[in-house]
Amino acid sequence: MKQLFIGLGCLLIVRATAQPPAPLSSQLTVEKIMQDPKVWIGTSPSGIFWAEDSKTIYFNWNPAQAKGDSLYKITLGGDRKPVKVAPAERRILPPVTGGIYNRARRLKLYEKDGDLFLLDCKPEKNSENPFRQLTNTVERESNPVFSGDEQKVVFARSNNLFTLALATGELTQITNLDPGSKKADPKSNEQETWLKRDQLALFDVLKERKAKKDEGEKITKAGQPRRPKQFYTEGRTVQNPQLSPDGRFVTFSLLKSAQGAKTALVPSYVTESGFTEDLTARTKVGAPFGSSEFYVYDIERDTIQAVSTKTIPGITDAPDYAKTGPSPASVPDSNRRGPSAGESTGDTARKTKKPAERTVTISGPIWSEDGKYAVVIVRAFDNKDRWIMRLDPATRQLKLLDRQRDEAWVSGFGPLTGMTGFLADNQTFYFPSEADGYAHLYTVNVATGEKKQLTKGKFEVQQIQLSNDKKHFYLTTNEVHPGEQHFYRMAVDGGERVKLTTMTGANDVTLSPDETKLAIRYSYSNKPWELFLMNRRAAPNEPSLQNKGRQKPAQPSAPVQLTHSLTPEFQAYPWRDPAIVTIPARDGQTIYGRLFKPAKPSGKAVLFVHGAGYLQNAHKWWSQYFREYLFHNLLTDKGYTVLDIDYRASAGYGRDWRTGIYRHMGGKDLTDNIDAAQWLVKTQGVDAKRIGLYGGSYGGFITLMAMFTTPDVFAAGAALRPVTDWASYNHGYTANILNEPFTDTLAYRRSSPIYFANGLKGHLLICHGMVDVNVHYQDVVRLTQRLIELKKENWEVASYPVEDHGFVEPTSWMDEYKRILKLFEERL
Repeated sequence: MKQLFIGLGCLLIVRATAQPPAPLSSQLTVEKIMQDPKVWIGTSPSGIFWAEDSKTIYFNWNPAQAKGDSLYKITLGGDRKPVKVAPAERRILPPVTGGIYNRARRLKLYEKDGDLFLLDCKPEKNSENPFRQLTNTVERESNPVFSGDEQKVVFARSNNLFTLALATGELTQITNLDPGSKKADPKSNEQETWLKRDQLALFDVLKERKAKKDEGEKITKAGQPRRPKQFYTEGRTVQNPQLSPDGRFVTFSLLKSAQGAKTALVPSYVTESGFTEDLTARTKVGAPFGSSEFYVYDIERDTIQAVSTKTIPGITDAPDYAKTGPSPASVPDSNRRGPSAGESTGDTARKTKKPAERTVTISGPIWSEDGKYAVVIVRAFDNKDRWIMRLDPATRQLKLLDRQRDEAWVSGFGPLTGMTGFLADNQTFYFPSEADGYAHLYTVNVATGEKKQLTKGKFEVQQIQLSNDKKHFYLTTNEVHPGEQHFYRMAVDGGERVKLTTMTGANDVTLSPDETKLAIRYSYSNKPWELFLMNRRAAPNEPSLQNKGRQKPAQPSAPVQLTHSLTPEFQAYPWRDPAIVTIPARDGQTIYGRLFKPAKPSGKAVLFVHGAGYLQNAHKWWSQYFREYLFHNLLTDKGYTVLDIDYRASAGYGRDWRTGIYRHMGGKDLTDNIDAAQWLVKTQGVDAKRIGLYGGSYGGFITLMAMFTTPDVFAAGAALRPVTDWASYNHGYTANILNEPFTDTLAYRRSSPIYFANGLKGHLLICHGMVDVNVHYQDVVRLTQRLIELKKENWEVASYPVEDHGFVEPTSWMDEYKRILKLFEERL
């Protein structure tokens, strides 16, 4: 929504309504809001799924404030009272992730606890138990699917494929992938070869005996049952073996682990043993990574061969940053790392004489129901390309259907997570793409290559589900408002979207198997998640919903709340509904934020910076940062104006907003926060010298960058579990945004706070868990040493010996937020 309101020549603001102070009986303290949430707030329902008859809803819940959640169910035909599920029933129920249906949706396969089960979804009234356990073994069986003729179950065990005949129980091994190495047969030298040939030429008896032996071996082999071809993987890991619907081909990937990739260790000091114990964490960005090859086993021809990627369009295309190299002017000479001033980080790439074929991974295939077409999704390791390609398994040839290239990084949205598949015609493949700048739904005909965009606009399609009859899509989008999520129904060829949910906020819908009812996990800004139920609204001329057998026609209804999770103590406080505001950024874009406005403003203000991993916080539903939300209410009670924004790279606003931090974290994401602080001064009566900020993880990183590079904007900051040097973070997240430290040195130099620490003027609090296996405690130790050497005195570090990246213990939360509050009270 980055262009919304641009060019109107004025600032549009949703005004916050000042709220009177809370009554004394419900006044907030840090100790109160940071206590165990299940005790004083309550536990919201989660993990929602339906029984196959669409009459029972299952979910995890904890109204009894036990140590852990339990499985509950609500039967719609009864009093709709939540009842805890008995252990015997719980053991056989399908997992939350569901399973695989046959084409008639009568049978459902699933794996649970390493064994396979088959569920009859429409049992006869007098039938036996509809649950049938297919395996009960020590080895783990996984990824069960129906064979193309639906007479067998295909599944993986110990990296090999097997089939189990449903009628007879016959077990057949399809692949023989051996993790070892093939021993080479000793080869005869020239002398031995000549002697053998000469012996056979001289002596008829030897010639006759050899012919008789060869014929016997041939007869013996012909009479033996056919076994799968043995293939040695040479220590490589088998991934995603699949049998084609016609039973002829098996596809699989082999992953070769990286050699020499050093894994960081995190020491744990407070342990049961009394000794310091090392926790295995992760590698750092730029570490050597493994390689992956995609293979096709042709059972009929008894051959196993790799799929070549050489013909993929653009396979040798180098990224733009490696061709040109950036200007280093934005980094002070005193903070430089790597090449000297003026040296391009793209020099190495330009010296390459022949373009190298990029490393890729191939996922899939996704087969059409008739088994005629197979589609794979190919992604480059450098994150710049995603290809959707048709695979001909007989020839192992790839044909391009769609290519999405992004010189920043291609969104990971969609591949093989239920976001892709075939329509009923077995030719039309649907998939999400950011081709027009927003995440939308597309189709491509795999036979003709014709593409079609089904949704369009300045919003994002966030979830995709195909209807049972494959005639409609169910979509979750934020088209009403960037801060709302609603559920829609749309024909598979596009057109009008029918909005099915009505409540303002977030509607996380689990559709009943018969598609007549919506189980909605719903929340609003000041209302935690609860479970609601409503009948699905019928589309015009939809007989399938108007008459479900002998049932009465399903009528649309208002959502009915099924769970009530909140404690009386929590409900006693009038939690604020923060106003959604829009703030102009210096480059003309629009920043969305949530504003907490006190009844009696004191001139003090605090900005909260949410974490990353691609998420959103300026929205109209219950925040995952609920402790921070509670803390903001406490601050507002004390006269602070509080604002948190969806800065550049936040989720929900399209590709350009998502990639706005490419090659410079601490660039536009930081200036968005600075522009927000200046907006508070201009419009909310905030004192420019009394503004603080805080945040965790990426929010901690932004806090450090703000305190180090814009020290006159913020008087105080609290950086919680912050990244201090991006070269120390992981590969999967960091390489998307900053490439690799040794190929794009400048991106890391200008994005890492440790190289700007000399700029600190205001008061800084750093809090970090010592057993953090995500952002390692080493980050803070290195920054601490840097601040010591710089002779800075206006900072402090609070360490938490038993806490990981996300704190668990209430006492740790209390200590951390008491320190944050003290910082703001004393320095603002």
